[in-house]
Amino acid sequence: MISDQDIFDAHRGGKLTVSSARPLETTRDLSLAYTPGVARVCEAIHEDPSLTREYTWTSRTVAVISDGTAVLGLGDIGPAAALPVMEGKAQLFQRFAGLNAVPVVLDTTDVDELFNTIVRIAPSFGAINLEDISAPRCFELERRLVKALDMPIMHDDQHGTAIVITAGLRNAAEVLGRKLGDLKVVITGAGAAGVATAKMLIAAGVKNIVMVDSRGIIHPDRAPLTSIKQELAQITNTAGLTGGIETALLGADVFIGLSRGRVSEEQLQLMAPEPILFSLANPTPEIDPELARKFGAVVATGRSDLPNQINNVLAFPGIFKGALEAGATEISQTMKLAASRAIADIAHENLDVDHIVPSPLDPRVAPAVAEAVRAATIARK
Repeated sequence: MISDQDIFDAHRGGKLTVSSARPLETTRDLSLAYTPGVARVCEAIHEDPSLTREYTWTSRTVAVISDGTAVLGLGDIGPAAALPVMEGKAQLFQRFAGLNAVPVVLDTTDVDELFNTIVRIAPSFGAINLEDISAPRCFELERRLVKALDMPIMHDDQHGTAIVITAGLRNAAEVLGRKLGDLKVVITGAGAAGVATAKMLIAAGVKNIVMVDSRGIIHPDRAPLTSIKQELAQITNTAGLTGGIETALLGADVFIGLSRGRVSEEQLQLMAPEPILFSLANPTPEIDPELARKFGAVVATGRSDLPNQINNVLAFPGIFKGALEAGATEISQTMKLAASRAIADIAHENLDVDHIVPSPLDPRVAPAVAEAVRAATIARK
């Protein structure tokens, strides 16, 4: 049992340090690392900026950037309170991919200010992991940064979640002898993760997706719709459904919960027999775990104490490692799909209804994802 004292002791003084990659024991060491030696490297980079990757830490360093407006399970808690999460994310980058990661929290929620600040600090890093930035601002911020900067950029709450969900659904369908293209998928929550998941599942071959938000099924005639939801209305709900969650779930093969709503036993009874249930809200899933086991042929959650944890750590360390090693200037949908397939393939060794994704601690995952992303990047060049 972990006590509050254990938790606070583990965070006292922060969870990160910066250490030197070279010895500093002699006068010669100092001359090489700092003055006068460093000036020669500065001159070389000034003459040829492409040398930055070779002679600085940028080729192996990610900025983990947040404004603290959408921290998982906690919501809008602000930048200072979000910093322990960003430090933890940096630990995961180091542990699973051997990458440096620097937590950066920004005291603004204005998209223009966030954009301008990130663009100005970008030369210090090789890649940018956006984290816990609320929708819909996260969509605009990521889009503008991708356009402005030639480096790997990914909002992990969107794409990391989508990548692991897609891997899990691919394997869940295989275990049950089903095809992605035959599934009716209902996604509750049209925020960052829901939008990215819908787009990735479509790219992976799912043809029938119904999106449900707090106001019901998203469809083109529903007003008002944000620009993001207008786009969703055009690419989902091919049957033209209207109404609420009950209408959406009628005959559905898959439920993917990315909201804080609740799904009842009566609502689950509307689904097709032996459904696939991804109830991913934390810390309380949308479907009670015992109820999910009663109805679901395959059940996944976001919790580490239950089978089939959909955990972003399966994706982001390897994705950034592969992108940096390949010298990628973006993280494309092709790279994300390659990462998703690599995660799914690792789980094949022990594939069954309780093992549709690997363990987050499986040492094979990050290298396999990195290699898949690297190969996808090189294939595009």
